[in-house]
Amino acid sequence: MYPARALRVVLEPNLSSAQHTTVCIKPASDFQGASIYVERAGRLHLVISEAGGARPHHVSCFSAHTPQRVALFLQASPQRDISRRTASFQYELVSNQSAAGPDFKKMTLIKAMCRPCDNVELLMAICSSDFVVKGSIRNVSHDSENHMSQVDVNVQKVYRQKNRIFQQDEASGEWRGPIRTLLQCKVKKGAGDFLFTGNEHFGEAWLGCAPRFKDFSFIYRAARERRANPCEFQIN
Repeated sequence: MYPARALRVVLEPNLSSAQHTTVCIKPASDFQGASIYVERAGRLHLVISEAGGARPHHVSCFSAHTPQRVALFLQASPQRDISRRTASFQYELVSNQSAAGPDFKKMTLIKAMCRPCDNVELLMAICSSDFVVKGSIRNVSHDSENHMSQVDVNVQKVYRQKNRIFQQDEASGEWRGPIRTLLQCKVKKGAGDFLFTGNEHFGEAWLGCAPRFKDFSFIYRAARERRANPCEFQIN
């Protein structure tokens, strides 16, 4: 039987001031050859099982008991040959007590908020989101198995993006990009221009606030006249 041992992976984020840490793990689409456990109080708890079938879009999240260290165990599954199997995954660590804590609860896969943002949330979103783009909805598709919806966006202007999720199509020259949200939000295709904001998780854009652009412009200009805008934003 080969292999038959475990690899202990210790994650040590720079969250020394945090009281608690949330850890999320997403297996790769070709995850195989091992199961992942998390160490808690000297005991191992199963997070991802190869036997149970690791789903590539499934994200497992759990709270760590110590903020300075999170220990994972990758237990190799018994095999009868020596062929190569790759157990790759992505992870995110977030301090529940950090400034990003409230946004984490809103934006992540754990608790996506489907209701429209109020004016205060919208004004904060343009300042703190990982991406802010103006565009229109090209298509909306739904994945009932993974409880997700995808909004394909034709982008008119990229105000901010953390990574290159929104890119220029070589054939058409248009800027495009996908944004994900939960299926329960019941997103539908709508006409007109929108301001899309949100955060990135595991290399994917997740929807936050998405008002119609004309509504956002009115809200921002009114706030700027009252000097109530938390940051400067170039509308034109």
